[in-house]
Amino acid sequence: MKQSLRLEGFPVYAIEIGRDETPYRSVDEIAAYFRALIEAHEYACIVAEFDHVAHTRSLAGGQVADGIRAAKNLVFCFGLTLPDPLALATRPRSIGIAETDDGFVVTFIEAPMPVVNAAMEDWAKGLQGAE
Repeated sequence: MKQSLRLEGFPVYAIEIGRDETPYRSVDEIAAYFRALIEAHEYACIVAEFDHVAHTRSLAGGQVADGIRAAKNLVFCFGLTLPDPLALATRPRSIGIAETDDGFVVTFIEAPMPVVNAAMEDWAKGLQGAE
C-alpha cells in the first residue's frame, strides 16, 4: 500500500451561531436547511445524515463533551469532477452541525475546489439571520 499526501493538512472552517442570531432552533432544522440547499444544487447529492451524538453515546466507552447537546453530519458530494482515483479518498464532503449550550457550531473541511468551498461557506453564513 502506498501512502501519499494530498493536502498539507485539514483546514477546518467553523462558524459559531448564537441562538439569537438564527431562526433555527435545532440541529434537525439546520440539517434540513442544508439538505434543501444540497438537493437544489446543480452538482450536489445527499449521501447520508449521521447522528454523531447518538452513535457515540451508544458505545460502551463513548464520550460526548460537556455542552454538546446534539451533533450530526450531513454527508454529500459535489460530483463535478473525478480527476483520478486518489480523489476518492477526500470525498464525499461533510458538514458538521453541533448544538451547544450557547447555540450552534457548523464546521466543514476546506474543499480543494474554490467554487465548492465558497458554496459551503455561503450556506453556513446563510444561517445567520435567515428567515
